[in-house]
Amino acid sequence: MAEEVLIPPSGKITSQLTSSLLAVAFLTSFGSSMLYGYNLAVVNSPAVYIKDFYNHTVVSRNGTGLSEETLTLMYSLTVSVFAIGGLLGSLVVGILVSRFGRKGTVVHTTVLVFIAGSFMGFSRICGSPEMVIVGRFITGIHSGISLSVVPMYLGEIAPKNLRGFLGLVPSIFIGTGVFAAQILGLHELLGKEEDWPLFLSVIVVPTFIQLMLLPWFPESPRYLLIEKHNVHATITALKWYRAKCNIQAEIEEMQEEQRSLSSVETLSVWKLLLDDTVRWQVLSVMVINVGMQLSGIDAIWFYTNDIFKNAGIPAPEIPYTTAGTGIIEIIAGLIGFFSIRSWAGGLS
Repeated sequence: MAEEVLIPPSGKITSQLTSSLLAVAFLTSFGSSMLYGYNLAVVNSPAVYIKDFYNHTVVSRNGTGLSEETLTLMYSLTVSVFAIGGLLGSLVVGILVSRFGRKGTVVHTTVLVFIAGSFMGFSRICGSPEMVIVGRFITGIHSGISLSVVPMYLGEIAPKNLRGFLGLVPSIFIGTGVFAAQILGLHELLGKEEDWPLFLSVIVVPTFIQLMLLPWFPESPRYLLIEKHNVHATITALKWYRAKCNIQAEIEEMQEEQRSLSSVETLSVWKLLLDDTVRWQVLSVMVINVGMQLSGIDAIWFYTNDIFKNAGIPAPEIPYTTAGTGIIEIIAGLIGFFSIRSWAGGLS
């Protein structure tokens, strides 16, 4: 799709959405962001089967089963270790994006998904609850990396007037991942006892598709110019993503940013928190993210069936009620997606 360059009365050049930008946004979100949503909800449906597997495995090893408290603790560890992995993944993002680039980090970290999928998929055959827990931990690391890298990559390849719009694509795919886990968890699909290892390891499918296609797309132009100093590759990437735009103007803008960065000291997290000049920006980010986590949304996805059971919903209806919550999240994401798209289009 060819891209038009629009020049408003102010003289500021803005760009329209191209097929290349949209393809990268969907591909990176499909193979990375969607897995985060999927892994949030995937342990909800087979909870009973996973607990039975843990108990039967311990009986075969020791001759005695687990107490209810110990079994609950093991399952809680299986659920929460995903978040611990996510924290660890988020801490190494800076190192990875500097070494491999934005797209390179997305591509290289797919190996984590294949390792995790193998651990969880073969856990029952090997009779190892530990493999399930380790697999969940590794998927958490991948999700922690993806939640930072994918928006960074999309933000850097998109023109300024489309960054907010493309930034919502990963959020929509997170909701889609939750809904996919809820649907696949139905008894008619992968919700049967013998299928739970496959249910946990199906994450390798979208990642494999991403791995086959994403390497054909260029790296972030900003990364290529500012960190790799490769002007030729930067021009090639901009032509790929912009088609018809003032490439020289964009390069000059990035070079100006590069000169500014060279004279600015890199701040540690502690120094950033103490910096008065960005205090309100930091507080805004913290409040939004803390509020989102304290809303309890992750706990809802982890324990949806138990919540609805305690609410008095009949057991046969719970899986379908759960899927309804996933649909609501997707609809809410789409409303924000198209609202921002319309707003961005109005600015153009």
